Amino acid sequence: MIRKIVFGTPFDTEAVTGSFQEWEGEVPYLKEEGGRKFSYRMEENDVVYGLGENVRGINKRGWLYESKCSDDPKHSEEKHSLYAAHNFLIVDGAEHFGVFVDYPGMVTFDVGYTDIDMLTIEAKEADLALYIIESEAGEGESISENIVKQFRALIGRSYIPPKWAFGYGQSRWSYMDEDEIREVVKAHREAGIPLDAVYLDIDYMERYKDFTVNEETFPNLADFAAEMRKQGIHLVPIIDAGVKIEDGYDVYEEGMEHGYFCKKEDGKEFVAGVWPGRVHFPDMLNADARRWFGRKYKVLLDQGIDGFWNDMNEPAIFYSEENLQNVFNKLGEFRSENLDLEKFFRFQGMVDGLANNAKDYEMFYHEHKDGRVRHDKVHNLFGYNMTRAAGEAFEELEPDRRILMFSRSSYIGMHRYGGIWTGDNLSWWSHILLNLRMMPSLNMCGILYTGADLGGFGADCTEDLLMRWLALGLFTPLMRNHAAMGTRKQEAYRFTKTESFQKIIGLRYVLLPYIYSEFMKAALKGDMYFRPLSFVYPEDTFARRVEDQLMVGESIMIAPVYEQNAKGRYVYLPERMKLVRFFGSEKESEEILEKGHHYIDVALDEVVFFIRPDHLVPVSAGGCCVEKVDFSNLKLLGFVEKEASYELYDDDGYSRDYDNPANRTRVCMDKDGKVTVWGEGRTFTAV
Repeated sequence: MIRKIVFGTPFDTEAVTGSFQEWEGEVPYLKEEGGRKFSYRMEENDVVYGLGENVRGINKRGWLYESKCSDDPKHSEEKHSLYAAHNFLIVDGAEHFGVFVDYPGMVTFDVGYTDIDMLTIEAKEADLALYIIESEAGEGESISENIVKQFRALIGRSYIPPKWAFGYGQSRWSYMDEDEIREVVKAHREAGIPLDAVYLDIDYMERYKDFTVNEETFPNLADFAAEMRKQGIHLVPIIDAGVKIEDGYDVYEEGMEHGYFCKKEDGKEFVAGVWPGRVHFPDMLNADARRWFGRKYKVLLDQGIDGFWNDMNEPAIFYSEENLQNVFNKLGEFRSENLDLEKFFRFQGMVDGLANNAKDYEMFYHEHKDGRVRHDKVHNLFGYNMTRAAGEAFEELEPDRRILMFSRSSYIGMHRYGGIWTGDNLSWWSHILLNLRMMPSLNMCGILYTGADLGGFGADCTEDLLMRWLALGLFTPLMRNHAAMGTRKQEAYRFTKTESFQKIIGLRYVLLPYIYSEFMKAALKGDMYFRPLSFVYPEDTFARRVEDQLMVGESIMIAPVYEQNAKGRYVYLPERMKLVRFFGSEKESEEILEKGHHYIDVALDEVVFFIRPDHLVPVSAGGCCVEKVDFSNLKLLGFVEKEASYELYDDDGYSRDYDNPANRTRVCMDKDGKVTVWGEGRTFTAV
């Protein structure tokens, strides 16, 4: 059951699309203080799940989190917010309930930070909608899973990308021209490393202007896109939030003509600095401006592009024109001074404080259907609505075709229009674990198409780090290697153990029938693709403590290695499972392990996972790209003690005919390996 309690006059975020029960009276479970602060005393063994993309563990106890979409590339433990605002959590313990705080400004979640036993949720103002979700779990479904499913029904179906977007992608900030991309593709193909996409960062544009192409380095994007498609490669360009201020630039001139940019209190357009220098921000909360901006993607769609990623849409601000001038004026005061410790840090802080300054977000406004609103009060909605602009335009411009879209910034509700990547991480071993821990929390919020920059965006990646990270990344729906300009080049073919990378990345294509099927079923049924062990084994007290293993779909448990120089790791099995070892497309070995604690050896170029009893995993023969994977003739990996069945979901990968019964095939295997199939056009063979 979902109950909505309203305080003050909430801003309509349009995050909620489903049904609920209006509630008056005391707030269930939470102590309410003034309509903007809520508290709950936790028991010692209570676990708190959720908050989507944020730092620290699966269990969120012990830290102070903020919902404040922030451009911050240092994803370290002392941070309180990252790029997203996902105000949903579940308390699992003495009492069991979910909470969604629908509020577009900053919300703090003090989960045992100030008081180790107290959960405190606080919004800046008492204008919000609070949703309390109680379980209606049935047989075979845990309480937490049921709460998530109800929440997902409340906020709507998750975005579904084209099938090719489940292939491996290569990206780097600094692919400067067509020839460099040709070389990247050629090197992957010659090394036998599968590849489906190359991502274009800001360098493909003409002086960083949205919806333009640098004609010197990409003289004919349409022809180049067609050339790449013949090799099974999709080009995926980036789009940024700021529009360059430049006479003669059509996007700027149209936005000015129609008043589509965010304005200051005096009615003049707000000026910020980002990649192109001085920019205006399109008013993403204005429906007319949103439709205008969304239709601009057509410029690239018409040139054969079928995928995009939205960036810098928190929105990131390098400086505001006013604050920059203020700093210039004050810096002059230091010219004749002796810069002692205090003065030096004040000097340094003035410059460092230019970027993403809180005062800048108070300087501009949005024109919304409910009236004018200052940006900082709705800050977390900007990235959501930028991606919404694209998603709604794609539905209009390409009604019969799926377009890849994912974003850096998001709020709950954006999951209907695109996925996310988890931002500018670093080539740190700890970020493999952070990647893993974010996945179920994001799935809880409806964000299924997601993944991290494999190998790390900042700093220098090592060969062993990339191998271990890929062993996790091959299970994430978005599987992309991405790095920053100035860092070590980390394309897989550049390292010495090329064959090992070919095998690890190749396994993604072997497992693709299972990965795609489980993703699609989760999206269509409102389920999770990644789940904590405790969601599947709620009565297992030790499973509640496990923070470095995940369930992937219905059949698989993963336990990746995330420590440097480790030769293996400890795992906890909540039940008897089959350990499967892969070296590339060939199964290397398998063994049955009993419930309990085990140490398993995992070689650097090995991938291991576990299959639950009486469960199946359909696999293919692999391929150099998704188009080359044969989904019609599959093998079945299984751990069958009595009998196992599996529903395979597969479709054409491009259309939106998701609910066609022909997309589903039921297969069953008994303990003797006999296979029975319900449906035509597909064969399964027991391994």
